Amino acid sequence: MRKIAVLTSGGDAPGMNAAIRAVVRAGVAGGAEVHGVRRGFAGLLAGDLSVLGPRDVGGILGRGGTILGSARCTEFRKADGPARAIEALTSRGIEGLVVIGGNGSQAGALALARAGFPVVGVASTIDNDLPGSDVTIGVDTALNIALEAIDRLRTTATSHHRAFLVEVMGRDCGYLALAAGVAGGAEAILLPEHPTSPEELAAHLAGCNARGKQHALVVVAEGATPDATEIERWFRERHAEFGFEARATVLGHVQRGGAPTAFDRLLATRLGAAAAERLLAGERGVLIGLIDGDIRSTPHERVFAEKKPLDPELLRLAHVLER
Repeated sequence: MRKIAVLTSGGDAPGMNAAIRAVVRAGVAGGAEVHGVRRGFAGLLAGDLSVLGPRDVGGILGRGGTILGSARCTEFRKADGPARAIEALTSRGIEGLVVIGGNGSQAGALALARAGFPVVGVASTIDNDLPGSDVTIGVDTALNIALEAIDRLRTTATSHHRAFLVEVMGRDCGYLALAAGVAGGAEAILLPEHPTSPEELAAHLAGCNARGKQHALVVVAEGATPDATEIERWFRERHAEFGFEARATVLGHVQRGGAPTAFDRLLATRLGAAAAERLLAGERGVLIGLIDGDIRSTPHERVFAEKKPLDPELLRLAHVLER
């Protein structure tokens, strides 16, 4: 291949810029001209591409977000979307594409692969819900941001003898909540994979109080039902019955921001370089991820054949420690 392209899509994740940098420099080292696609699949359909050289990606290793930008694109989901995208690429002589992103982005990569275009994906999402990678780009940074907030809120909870509900991101995957809850010493962790009613939570917190705990910190995944705001309302309406307040803090998109951690910079660099190198070597239709410490390829078809489960040992440990 003489020309390849790279795009970022979906929600931004700390480390995306490090991955872009690695794709560009590994691609150039492999003898290819690398084009950056701006605004994800929307920019691809619009033909918003430009050549990126090693100097163009200098100084971005530690920056959060993505210099290429990202945008939602309903046009790409239409029946002729992949064909139009391939035309935009081939008209410029581009022979392969690296897609950096999460579930939606890799679904787009799969659509292009099924249409016959060489595509390699890079696992990048703070949700950590992609099969094909034990951990994805951005997770470590988002986890550390959530943990800092949890540590700060615990100080206030201890001072005022209150229950605090901390809602973290993750869509329908509870990994961030589970990991942050274990690392932050939460009294309870609410996950979409294991629904818990307000009554069950209240009984659990009452048990904690009976064992001498004067405060409680509950980590809630955003995909949990009910969510942190609904639980706060439930406790407020029954304050007289339970004798303590529950305050909700929704961290939201603050978890996506900031400079990537050393782990995310290294992971993104390894995955991005491997994606460019394997694409140039003729590999296609795969997701590049970290599995058992090694950089491996997983066919896109297999990525969407199953849902990534939570680590059962981490779940067990959470239940043991919250008592």
